Amino acid sequence: MLRNFDSRRLLEVGFWRFLLHVTLLITIADGLNYEGQLLLELKNSLHDEYNYLGNWKSTDETPCGWIGVNCTLDYEPVVWSLDLNSMNLSGTLSPSIGGLTHLTFLDLSYNGLSGSIPEEIGNCSLLVTLYLNNNQLSGEIPGELGKLSYLRSLNICNNKISGSIPEELGNLSSLDEFVAYTNNLSGPLPPSIGKLQKLRIFRAGQNAISGNIPAEISGCQSLEMLGLAQNNIGGELPKEIGMLRSMTDLILWENQLTGFIPKELGNCTSLETLALYSNGLVGQIPVEIGSLKYLKKLYLYRNDLNGSIPREIGNLSLATEIDFSENYLTGEIPTEFSKIKGLRLLYLFQNQLTGVIPNELSSLRNMTKLDLSINYLTGPIPYGFQYLTQMTQLQLFDNSLSGTIPQQLGIYSPLWVVDFSNNHLTGKIPPYLCRHANLILLNLGANKLYGNIPAGIKSCETLVQLRLVGNRLTGSFPSELCKLVNLSAIELDQNNFSGPVPSEIGYCRKLQRLHIADNQFTFELPKEIGNLSQLVTFNVSSNLLSGRVPPEIVHCKMLQRLDLSHNSFVDTLPDEIGTLSQLEILRLSENKFSGKIPAALGNLSHLTELQMGGNLFSGQIPQELGSLSSLQIAMNLSYNNLTGNIPPELGNLNLLEFLLLNNNHLSGIIPSTFDNLSSLLGCNFSYNNLTGPLPAIPLFQNMPVGSFTENNGLCGRPLQNCMGDTSSPSMLPAKRGARGRIITIVAGVVGGVSMILIVILIYQMRRPPEMVASLPEKELPSPDSDIYFHPREGFTFQDLIEATNNFHESYIVGKGACGTVYKAVMHSGQNIAVKRLASYAEGNNIENSFRAEILTLGKIRHRNIVKLYGFCYHQGSNLLLYEYMEKAVAGSYGYIAPEYAYTMKVTEKCDIYSYGVVLLELLTGKTPVQPIDQGGDLVTYVRHYVREHSLTTGILDDRLNLEDSNTVNHMLTVLKIALICTSMSPFDRPSMREVVMMLLESKEQEDSNSVSSPTYELPLKDNELPLKDNAQESM
Repeated sequence: MLRNFDSRRLLEVGFWRFLLHVTLLITIADGLNYEGQLLLELKNSLHDEYNYLGNWKSTDETPCGWIGVNCTLDYEPVVWSLDLNSMNLSGTLSPSIGGLTHLTFLDLSYNGLSGSIPEEIGNCSLLVTLYLNNNQLSGEIPGELGKLSYLRSLNICNNKISGSIPEELGNLSSLDEFVAYTNNLSGPLPPSIGKLQKLRIFRAGQNAISGNIPAEISGCQSLEMLGLAQNNIGGELPKEIGMLRSMTDLILWENQLTGFIPKELGNCTSLETLALYSNGLVGQIPVEIGSLKYLKKLYLYRNDLNGSIPREIGNLSLATEIDFSENYLTGEIPTEFSKIKGLRLLYLFQNQLTGVIPNELSSLRNMTKLDLSINYLTGPIPYGFQYLTQMTQLQLFDNSLSGTIPQQLGIYSPLWVVDFSNNHLTGKIPPYLCRHANLILLNLGANKLYGNIPAGIKSCETLVQLRLVGNRLTGSFPSELCKLVNLSAIELDQNNFSGPVPSEIGYCRKLQRLHIADNQFTFELPKEIGNLSQLVTFNVSSNLLSGRVPPEIVHCKMLQRLDLSHNSFVDTLPDEIGTLSQLEILRLSENKFSGKIPAALGNLSHLTELQMGGNLFSGQIPQELGSLSSLQIAMNLSYNNLTGNIPPELGNLNLLEFLLLNNNHLSGIIPSTFDNLSSLLGCNFSYNNLTGPLPAIPLFQNMPVGSFTENNGLCGRPLQNCMGDTSSPSMLPAKRGARGRIITIVAGVVGGVSMILIVILIYQMRRPPEMVASLPEKELPSPDSDIYFHPREGFTFQDLIEATNNFHESYIVGKGACGTVYKAVMHSGQNIAVKRLASYAEGNNIENSFRAEILTLGKIRHRNIVKLYGFCYHQGSNLLLYEYMEKAVAGSYGYIAPEYAYTMKVTEKCDIYSYGVVLLELLTGKTPVQPIDQGGDLVTYVRHYVREHSLTTGILDDRLNLEDSNTVNHMLTVLKIALICTSMSPFDRPSMREVVMMLLESKEQEDSNSVSSPTYELPLKDNELPLKDNAQESM
């Protein structure tokens, strides 16, 4: 009975369940269908700020009328296309997307989507097109995408996708286009890429892809574009790449490729663009390059190529741009270049080319940009260059060219940049260089040109920079230049110009650099100099100028460098000079200034160098000078008539390296506060009336007696003991005349002998390893034979042994290619860094590194560079003793490039980094060192800002006028250039020449009121061809 009841109960429950399902089916049939529900689920995971998806409603039967949704026209329509691009959508991609199994087209590009790509997309088995580019997607590329056998186009560029390209990519047998540039992809390229026989375009530049290019790539027989620029790909180019006969664009710049350029590349006869620059390629340019008859753009610059340029280069009859610059190419420039009639750009600069510039190049009527600078070229500038009607940029500087400049140059050419500096050119400046009113930069410095500046140059309205330094030019100051509204730099130093500086100089409103040093200018400076509100550097040193310095000069509020030295200026300095808050260098020495030193100079908080020696200043040294917290290079107040005591406040100048107070009438003691001058490298107190004991400063104790001589009462080491015989010669009164000169001569002789000893010391260090190895192994040098440059603190090699427990590994704070850095705590409690370079047994490179560091750091005087205390050679070990920076992050602070902390080599790329920091300072109004919570340094601060806020005006100095859109666009463009200059890797930084060209190009675009930014800023699109000038190639 119970069993029957249970059976009836089960039947009843089943009936109601059946009825419920039927009811649900009827409800679903009357409401939104299944694909619509999946799309609503997708919508729920998105943030639709502008309500673009407002008509996606659950009350509809199908989603076929929704924005972005396309359905088939069947009786039972299904969703085949979903296009939501550029709708400002954010949020994540719901896995529900995988349920849209009829999709053939999916475009979610140009939104703000984040999170990972759902692996469920692999279920959309009919997909032909998948665009996810220009979002914020992260995570790895799901291997499930390999199931999309119909997929032809896959674009995921401009995201944050990481990890390796999956091996499953090789299963996409229909793939025509793979675009993944500007992500965080890493790892090697999968060999399975060779299975993609239909692949035409592969672009994955600006990632961190490593490993070699797989030889299997030869299987991509349809490949037309291979773009892998800006990755970490190494090894040699596989010779199998020569099997890609359909390839038109091979873009591999800025990787770590090594070895030779394979001759098989000559088999890629369809190539139109070949960009292999910024790698480590070696050897000669293969002659087979001449077989690439369709080649238009050939970029091999910034490698280590050597040998001569093959004459087969002339077979590239369709080439428009060829750049072999920044290599080690030798030999002469082939005349066969003249066969390439369409050639517009030829860059061969910074090689080792010799011989003359071929006259045959004059036949290249389409030539626009020619740069042969920084070579060993001789002979004249070809006469025919003056007939090249398309020429805009002609740069031949840093060669040994001779003869005259063709005098009709510019008549037929719309010249933009002309730089012939550092040659042996003679004759006059051609009068027609600005005939077409295009000239921006004219640099003819360091030649032997004579005569006047031509009228055509002085009236060149487009001119921005005029640099004629180091010639034999004559005449008066070219006052006509002051009518040129774009002129920012006039450099006429080291010529024979004469006469007064005219009052018309006040019309040069945009002038930032005015350098007229080492000429014969006379009379007073005009008061109109105060109208130059943009002036940054002003150098009139070594002229015959006289009179008072016009007080109006204090209106030049942007001044950073002011050099009035070696003239005959008289009278007092205006107190208002202390209002020049940006001033970094002030040189007033060797004039006839008188009166008191203005106390207001103490307000110059950015001042790094103060030169006031050789004048008639009187009175006391203002205590306010102790407030010059940035003063580093020198304070020179020598050879004046200063009296009174030395202010103890000068002891606050803890960055100061040279202090010269000699040949005055100073009295009293040398303040004990000078013990705080930890950076001091040299000082001179001689020929004063100072008394009392010298402060017990190690620097003073190791300095020559001549630094303190001719004072009446100084005592203490290195002078005689304060309790000793007062008849010591250093204590006797003496006149400053003949005896002072004798002492100076004697001191000079002693200094000369010291220099000879230093030369011998360096010679000993330069001895080759064989000479050291020739000693018997058991005959070790004694401690007495160690070679020292003693640190001021006076510790010895044995002290270093004890402080590091015989260089135990527990004291290691860093390791580099040439040695190990230890932290040593000396008996005094002072921390120093000891860099122990490897022994001679490791070869000349280590020895050279040791010498190079000593020589380099011995020359550098900068508050942001770690201080070299001394060095020691002991038993085959080279030790460098540095200032220990307790809380440093290596190289991040100030202007120092990151790699300097490890290589200790100052290269051009270090200079580029520093220049980039200067640009960032100018644009942001911030100092190089920032609070730790803001990144610690300006470069990190700016990069964090750009990463979080993109390039917006919020990063710019709010004190500037940011209302003009053209100006703002120009500033943001320069900011991008600054970020390129401050790239973490030195290989990513441009050369200074490229920086100049980028800045000039940005200026040109601003002048033409161009809204768009230069093309080097962003990755190029498919239809854009690369230009070196733009520093960017297809990815």
